[in-house]
Amino acid sequence: MLIHINPSTGVPIYCQIESQVKQAVAAGAFREGYALPSVRKLAAELRINPNTVARAYQELERSGVIRTVPGGGTFVADNVPGLLKSEKIRRLRPLVRQVAVEGTQLRLTSPEILGLVAEELEKLGGRR
Repeated sequence: MLIHINPSTGVPIYCQIESQVKQAVAAGAFREGYALPSVRKLAAELRINPNTVARAYQELERSGVIRTVPGGGTFVADNVPGLLKSEKIRRLRPLVRQVAVEGTQLRLTSPEILGLVAEELEKLGGRR
């Protein structure tokens, strides 16, 4: 499994799992229909409480990234959620603000910050 956690970052473990699954889907590592490990299996692999994995999966399902088939497992959703553009922007804005604040605190210029974002987009396959 491509998920690794770091308890010392201060980021809740369920958020780390959620973020890494979203990144794997965006990068194409987890494709539509990809079967994720069960809650118990992933919890055992990561040596964490199953409730933590269950919370991450619940958040991923709520945002339409994964789907759960009762008695059949958990899979990457077949279609990207059809959110309104305003909702997509609303969800992304806090993350963009965080990047802007961090970059400013590190005394990077606007072109340098935008360049870093562009590099990461290229790594995801140039989706713009």
